[in-house]
Amino acid sequence: MTDEELVGAYAEGNNAAFDILLNRHKSNIYSYIYYIVRNREIAEDIFQETFVKAIVTIKQGRYTDNGKFRAWINRIAHNLIIDTYRQEKNEQTISNDESEIDLLNNPKLSDGTIEDEMVQEQIFSDVKKLINYLPDNQKEVLVLRYYQDLSFKEIADITGVSINTALGRMRYAILNIRRMAEEKKMILTLD
Repeated sequence: MTDEELVGAYAEGNNAAFDILLNRHKSNIYSYIYYIVRNREIAEDIFQETFVKAIVTIKQGRYTDNGKFRAWINRIAHNLIIDTYRQEKNEQTISNDESEIDLLNNPKLSDGTIEDEMVQEQIFSDVKKLINYLPDNQKEVLVLRYYQDLSFKEIADITGVSINTALGRMRYAILNIRRMAEEKKMILTLD
């Protein structure tokens, strides 16, 4: 069943339909939230609140069936992240600490030698550090595109900007990462 068919079934009282929607989208939504907030507890709270808001909206009959459930649910998460940043900004409780990623034991990266994997790990670490220095709107577009694999149309819908603005933010994000890498004399490619 499509997402929209599942939403319709859930609105008509089929709770199992929402379970399917949740299982279908929970990994992408949680990953997006966690990558932005960098705190598991906050990410879990926002994740839960995202789906609670979705449930309430669907049950109240306010969901508009336009074939874009994923973009809609991402938009809810996006708005909750912004609300969290607004609430927490003065307290400085959101951490930008590096997440622990075990690149050496990741089977997707086992094509090369251990040395290649160590170099790749350093590159990923350097890029993550640079991403944290980007303005929030550039960081968000970059995360949605490269870590959530969303189209620029979906990114535009989620962030509430035009496609051209989303493309421009991506362009500036990449240019800023290159500039910062050059300033810090980082090499971001395997030779």
